[in-house]
Order: sequence, then structure tokens, then C-alpha cells
Amino acid sequence: MSYLIKPQNYKPILDLKQTELGIKQIKEFFQMNLSSELRLRRVTAPLFVLKGMGINDDLNGIERPVSFPIKDMGDMQAEVVHSLAKWKRMTLADYNIEAGYGIYTDMNAIRPDEEMGNLHSLYVDQWDWERVITTNDRNAAFLKEIVERIYAAMVRTEYMVYEMYPQIKPCLPEKLHFIHSEELLQLYPELEPKGREDAIARKYGAVFIIGIGCKLSNGKKHDGRAPDYDDYTSEGLNGLPGLNGDLLVWNDVLQRSVELSSMGIRVDREALLKQLKEEGEEKRLELYFHKRLMDDLLPLSIGGGIGQSRLCMYYLRKAHIGEIQASIWPNDMREECQRLDMPLI
Repeated sequence: MSYLIKPQNYKPILDLKQTELGIKQIKEFFQMNLSSELRLRRVTAPLFVLKGMGINDDLNGIERPVSFPIKDMGDMQAEVVHSLAKWKRMTLADYNIEAGYGIYTDMNAIRPDEEMGNLHSLYVDQWDWERVITTNDRNAAFLKEIVERIYAAMVRTEYMVYEMYPQIKPCLPEKLHFIHSEELLQLYPELEPKGREDAIARKYGAVFIIGIGCKLSNGKKHDGRAPDYDDYTSEGLNGLPGLNGDLLVWNDVLQRSVELSSMGIRVDREALLKQLKEEGEEKRLELYFHKRLMDDLLPLSIGGGIGQSRLCMYYLRKAHIGEIQASIWPNDMREECQRLDMPLI
């Protein structure tokens, strides 16, 4: 069986009908608040892109995309997106979006290499967003301001859920804690990255870890990042490298931290060259997306993704993401979840 957390004495607070209504209200309310906070307009996004153009998100560089041939285009290969990290930046350019404004969209992806469990599914749904910035915005202070705006929308949404279902008490802290991945390593040197995340999230309730993808003092990365979208090498918080990060909250149902959002200031030409060189991926400079960036045809931007099912799972106090979304699960997991009172859709 894939990895399954089995919370003791778990009982769903809401029935199926209440859950479906809650999901609808959360998604409508949160995206309206996100749009307002960051001045984003909604756009339509692709489910798949052409292979070999450098548009698809490479995640950690090892995940296999779902691909298929296109009959009417000479069997050219298309790939189902992993996320829209690069596509959004090109869309900002194509729509001539001005600095201080941006776009958001519903991103639906298939990630066949995910290890299925309480938090990971083959199906990924998130709000992908991107906003045009200026050179003066490429700093840790601006990153923190944007993150705090997103977190404010999350707090308001949690209160809306409480008004709908008073039995679900709000638990997000008023303030979000910021820490760099290197500072987190120094704080918990005996723990692996996931253990550090659990420890800091348990302590503060909600935390934003800056510097995901840069090498730490122990020679390792806190977590992987594709080298061609987030800037994880430019100077950021307290002089440490990284203008990106992950937003995590403490999940009391699962007794662990849960990542709800990954985001960052995107690479400029200098950061792209540096990060591709570090990863031995200079060959990507020949791809369509990278050529546009190197030719200054793409705006500077900040962007990220916010997990829709994970956010709903957190607000509605569910123990398994399969209680929120429909997907494929191993039979033994489905049977075990049914026995544990976490029926999968």
C-alpha cells in the first residue's frame, strides 16, 4: 500500500452533502479574495502543451509527464502539464499585463509518479497565478508582502467556513512566521527536511520557508526546484540565497505539516544562466521559453500555485485528499480508508 496516515479516532465533521457544498463555497470565496488581494484577472489555461518547447514545469526534474501523439500534427507529442509555472509568464507577455497586475487560472494536472497517500494524488488541482513586477520588487521584502496578502485571504476564508459550519473552529494563527531554510537547518540540525517542517509548523501553526532549491551549509537542498522558474540563488532573507519558498500549516488531524502553496520571484536572465549552469542544464537555453526569456521578451514576475483540494481538505478537517477530489486509488487503500471512516470519493 502507498503511504497512508491513519489518524486515531477520526470521524468526519461533515457529511458528503455538506462537504460538497463547503468545497464549492471555499473555492468561490478564496479565488475572489486572491484576485482582489493581488489584482489578478482570470484566464483560461491549457491542460497540455507541446513537448520540447520548455514550457512544461519540470518539478524536481525526474517526474514523467503524461504524453500522447497528436494525429493531425504528424504525431507530434503533447504533454499534460505538471504545472503552469512557465506558461503563465508567457501569458503575461502575450496579454501585455502591466506591473502590479497579473493573472490566475484553474490548473489541472496529472502526475503519475506521485506517491499516493493522504496528501498526494495522481490528480492535481490548484490555482496558478502570476503577477508582473519591476526590478525594484526583486527582493525578500516584496516576496514577504505578497505572501502575507495570500495568507490574509486564507485566514478570511477560514472564518467564512466557520460561519458556514460553526462546529469547525478557526485555528490559523493571526501572523505567518517566516524563516529561511538555512536558519531552519541550524535550528533543527538533527532532523531531515520533512522533520524540520513538522517541527516549525507545529511550533508556529503557519510558516513560510524561504530558499527552496538552494544548497544549504550541509551541502544539500531543503527540497528540489526546477532551475528555470523560481529564483533560489539571488540574495534574499538576511543575506541568504533565495527569493522563493513554501507556505505550510500545521494539520491537527494528520499531526503533521502540510504544504498549501509554493511560490517565488521568477528568474531573470542572470539568475537563469546561473541556475542552469549549477544544474548542468545549459542545453535548455535552446528551448522556446528560455530563448524568449534571454531575449527580454518576458516580463519580470512573481507567481506560484495554491492547492485547491489541499486547502479544502484543511478547512473541512478531512484526513485524506480523496475525501475532497475524485481520483484513482489502490484497492487496499480504498478499503482501509473505508474501514477508518475516511471514505474516498
